[in-house]
Amino acid sequence: MKISARNVLKGKVKRIVHGSVNSEVIVELPGGVEITSIITKSSAENLDLKEGHEVYAVIKATSVMIASE
Repeated sequence: MKISARNVLKGKVKRIVHGSVNSEVIVELPGGVEITSIITKSSAENLDLKEGHEVYAVIKATSVMIASE
């Protein structure tokens, strides 16, 4: 797999929650940190995602906002 995004995190699918349109995919990274992604249900099905599968979380954003009280 080649991709232009610089932020590619390898992990395992910990949990998938399917809705009627979207699926919430929780990926556990090494060290136990979790990252959550909302993708279409059809994308989750096309990727044949299952708990325990090794996947890549690819983060591509034009800006990252930080807020503080």
